[in-house]
Amino acid sequence: MNFTNKLLCTFLVFFGLSNALSAQEKGMDLQSPNGSIKVSLTVSDKIYYTISANNEPLLSKNYLSLQLKDGTSGQNPKLTSTKKETGNTLIKPYIALKFSTVKNNYNSVLLSFKGSYAVEFRAFDDGVAYRFITSKKDSIEVLSEDFAVNFPADYLLHLQQPGGFKTAYEERYSKMESKDWKATDKMSNLPLLIDTKKQYKILISESDLSDYPGMFLKSSGNNGMVSTFPKTPLEFGDDGDRSLKILKEAGYIAKTAGSRNFPWRYFVITADDKQLMENTMTLKLAAPSEIKDPSWVKPGQASWEWWNDAAPYGPDVNFVSGYNLATYKYYIDFAAKFGIKYIIMDEGWAKTTRDPYTPNPDVDVHELIRYGKEKGVGIVLWLTWLTVHNNMDVFKTFQEWGVKGVKIDFMDRSDQWMVKYYENVAKEAAKYELFVDFHGSFKPSGLEYKYPNVISYEGVRGMEQMGGTLPDNSLFLPFMRNAVGPMDYTPGAMISMQPEVYRSERPNSASIGTRAYQLALFVVFESGIQMLADNPTLYYRNLDCTEFITQVPTTWDETKALAAKVGELAVVAKRKDKKWFIGGITNGKEKERNVQLNLDFLEKGKTYTMTYFEDGINAGRQAMDYRKKTISVKSGDQIPVKMVRNGGFAAVIQ
Repeated sequence: MNFTNKLLCTFLVFFGLSNALSAQEKGMDLQSPNGSIKVSLTVSDKIYYTISANNEPLLSKNYLSLQLKDGTSGQNPKLTSTKKETGNTLIKPYIALKFSTVKNNYNSVLLSFKGSYAVEFRAFDDGVAYRFITSKKDSIEVLSEDFAVNFPADYLLHLQQPGGFKTAYEERYSKMESKDWKATDKMSNLPLLIDTKKQYKILISESDLSDYPGMFLKSSGNNGMVSTFPKTPLEFGDDGDRSLKILKEAGYIAKTAGSRNFPWRYFVITADDKQLMENTMTLKLAAPSEIKDPSWVKPGQASWEWWNDAAPYGPDVNFVSGYNLATYKYYIDFAAKFGIKYIIMDEGWAKTTRDPYTPNPDVDVHELIRYGKEKGVGIVLWLTWLTVHNNMDVFKTFQEWGVKGVKIDFMDRSDQWMVKYYENVAKEAAKYELFVDFHGSFKPSGLEYKYPNVISYEGVRGMEQMGGTLPDNSLFLPFMRNAVGPMDYTPGAMISMQPEVYRSERPNSASIGTRAYQLALFVVFESGIQMLADNPTLYYRNLDCTEFITQVPTTWDETKALAAKVGELAVVAKRKDKKWFIGGITNGKEKERNVQLNLDFLEKGKTYTMTYFEDGINAGRQAMDYRKKTISVKSGDQIPVKMVRNGGFAAVIQ
């Protein structure tokens, strides 16, 4: 090595050490590319950080640590080096729920510590994220992890609070003043939304979750919150056909590789509620795809029989309807007529729930697969997670049969064992070119980008909850649950009611909210597989609505939120190729809500045709009332929209 190179190396080592000493003693700042968001880092007895937006501290004196069996990473840390980088890439997700191209622009700092671990922070223009990185030999036992956040003032929290770690993530959202959340109160799952009550909203979730439990949050008891995790189960006992009892747990939350990246913990930060609907943070932090060529994954719509109890009727139904061959052929014919890619065959297609290889003879799955192929309609089969776990070779069998995808249900856990199960299923299903829709699931945490054949998750209080699915709750979904990833809500009801007169029971299932609200859900809500949950008979009788629904894409090139107020109003425009769709929904807080839609996103100099569905004059009382209209529009036009309580607006522009 010549003298100049030696001098340069000496300088770099000294520069890195100098930066490390500076951060250890004085702290350091990391700013987002546009300078609006700042993370102030201090290394002393712990690793502390404060998050600010436009110089206003939002979350202060937060700290993090990773407690391992042989010591705690982050306790009395000894900083050895810092390394700053800039990221500026383009991501093109295979299943594009918001944008076909996403800019991934950030500034980062990697803090390396004595003890073979590091912490990486990234600052984006719309948020902050961090993760632990370890480089230890062999495996490690993680006893706990501290994600500790402190509120500098009294904030309003929007939470989903399960009764324990066994949860389907379907609880109603609750709201609570941060100072009133006690350490003895129920914890919250993710995502969690913070309203600073001044200007900013902060959405907290995680990404790149792999071989590690999902994170929950509980009150610190001092106007803050800390993480909590389910322990790793070691022994199981029988608990019926779709679950297992946990008989014994480990003393750790994860036993995992000693050299690895841990999940990202992220904060989406915005002064405009619309940005929550447009954010792509889970994607930007997810691991890259493990599937080299995912072109066989075909997102799309599906006709689903469970919600309407497989009960078509009318003069064209000259057979006894139910879970039988003739009824499923009727669903296939309906799907083929409207260009719907799939039908889902829910519980009952197999002779028993425990045996995925023996079809119900009344159903004849093999004939339906043949008939569907002839009509251009794929078959998706429902299974319990336990049956899949006990029969992992079922994916090979299903590929041989000609099945296109699986709906796997009732996991209801997010401990390390179950998170590994999700990834094993995704990997094995991909091997045989089958897509997966997880029901009874936790929220999306990046696996859907690592394995793009994972096209949706439930993990939502969706329409199958019937009268429990109030717009007052569902209006949080675009800003919370759907803001972190795909969501199988199962929309599409053709019987609509206002809540005070709601009556519903299968096969005459109904929804709360107006007809225009239901149509708008197909634009507002995002899922790689989007259900038409109602009866084909009712779709035939409401052709104008059905023709609109079935032309709405499930993937998008561009998303532009037009009006937004968390929990109350969500209006969004989405483009696929040269067509724009608009969906707007509102809750029951106000008798009516008026919005001016600015069509400045349209190409200038062109005239477009807009066909739209709006709440009818009586929709506030009779939710079935709607009007369909067609007008000419151009860029910059201001379109007045009136939505009644629990109402909506849906449009296509071309």
